[in-house]
Amino acid sequence: MGKKSKKNKEKPAAASPEHKELSKGEKKEVLDTVNQLLEVCSNPVNAAGPKELEEYMKIKALVEKVIDLQSGLCTPAVDREKNFPGFIEWLHSNGVETSVVDIKNFPGCGFGLQATKDLKEADPFLTIPRKVMMTTQTARDSVLGPLIGQDKMLQAMPSILLALHLLCEKKMLESFWKPYIDMINVLPDSYCTPLYFTEDEIKLLKGSPVQSDCYNQLKNIARQYAYFYRLFQNLPATSKLPIKDCFTFEDYRWAVSTVMTRQNQIPTPDGSKITFGLIPMWDMCNHCNGTITTDYNMESDCSDCFALKEFKQGEQISIFYGARSNAELLVHNGFVYPENDMDRTAIKLGISKSDNLIDKKTKLLTALGLAPSRMFFIYSGEIPVDTHLVSFLRVFNMTEDEISCYDCENMSEEDLEKMGDVNTLINAENEEKLWKFLETRLALLLRAYDTTAEEDENLFKEAGITDNKLFIIQLRRCEKLILQHAVQFATEKKSDIVQSSKDSKQIESKEKDVES
Repeated sequence: MGKKSKKNKEKPAAASPEHKELSKGEKKEVLDTVNQLLEVCSNPVNAAGPKELEEYMKIKALVEKVIDLQSGLCTPAVDREKNFPGFIEWLHSNGVETSVVDIKNFPGCGFGLQATKDLKEADPFLTIPRKVMMTTQTARDSVLGPLIGQDKMLQAMPSILLALHLLCEKKMLESFWKPYIDMINVLPDSYCTPLYFTEDEIKLLKGSPVQSDCYNQLKNIARQYAYFYRLFQNLPATSKLPIKDCFTFEDYRWAVSTVMTRQNQIPTPDGSKITFGLIPMWDMCNHCNGTITTDYNMESDCSDCFALKEFKQGEQISIFYGARSNAELLVHNGFVYPENDMDRTAIKLGISKSDNLIDKKTKLLTALGLAPSRMFFIYSGEIPVDTHLVSFLRVFNMTEDEISCYDCENMSEEDLEKMGDVNTLINAENEEKLWKFLETRLALLLRAYDTTAEEDENLFKEAGITDNKLFIIQLRRCEKLILQHAVQFATEKKSDIVQSSKDSKQIESKEKDVES
């Protein structure tokens, strides 16, 4: 791999000739539009809502204009399936054993890995050496090296560095990774990350906290693109880059989506740090519930992957991507997993500035390790709340006398545990207010959606539904089911407190009658 990288670095001119040249007038129009894009994307929008949507529409229009102007420059997609044999041959020539797996197209999942023999839990099925991986280190050793030394963004953001590394190698005819890149060179509309969502698809996320995440993703990637486009036009260190004169937004969002959906953390060669890389073949595995069964063997300098459960011959081999919510999976991986054991949805809560006790509540929250305004999560599963949310809501609903019972300077471990324990009663009045507030707040969040979970289920049956729309509807349905369960949980907790208070009063009344 080292020799190939050096060869690419020494011969930057050996780039793909497949793009056309833009006229001077077209180049000027692209640059003018990119300048507008950078200006819009650099403006801060402080809150979600109409202004955020308005900004998104502006960015989307400018991005579409850039894509249209550059339509003749984009790298044409290839039939990736035809490139699988060459990819497998490349792996074999670099010491990768693939005898127990094969690439197969699975309905509803896309391409993945199929077991060619029975595998028991913990059986090894793939070992990938560092030499075939695309990493931040191979980027530094490539034609990008001089630019990395001068650009702070590339130094600080490994994912962006990998995306540009991938694009440069894609444009180079003699790239060591050409068989791998040809295999992942999917059609432009094949990714389901928010960068490919239409305006109508984005609007389907009304009520979901993910809608704002989608806005921000497009804004961030568009700003990055505009920044690098201008940089490539002016900085001498970019003169030998194979993407200098054909750096399109379409290609950049493809590279960013490829890295987002495939990158993985790996140790640096000396093991001192964690960095990012693309791991060929291993990145064909699809996701399922389970535990992480991939490890990096520093002695062999390879990534080893083991079966997380028993797989029969012919079955798809899945791996666990990590504890990611469906929101995270959609935004960063481009899919939704309805059976996700780790699913959750975000809610933002904060102490109002008009609250007379804001200073005292903030002090107590700080002692508990919580900010007065922050995001919390509602989880799928039996107990939808965590210690952070319970602690916050208890303080949020405290009276001045209740706050004064705590020494913020000397909070004991017992106090911290009790404050966040859903089954520990601080006092009945505070507890009732806590669950009533949460019940009301979550019910309001449910009403923010345009459809119910039941209506969403019927939408799955639409003929010709696109993958993007399917995933969006699956996501918002999962969010609604989580919220519905949490409302029921809060209602039951509130009812238990009310009933417990009534029972206590009845007992007290009977005891007084006995005494009299």
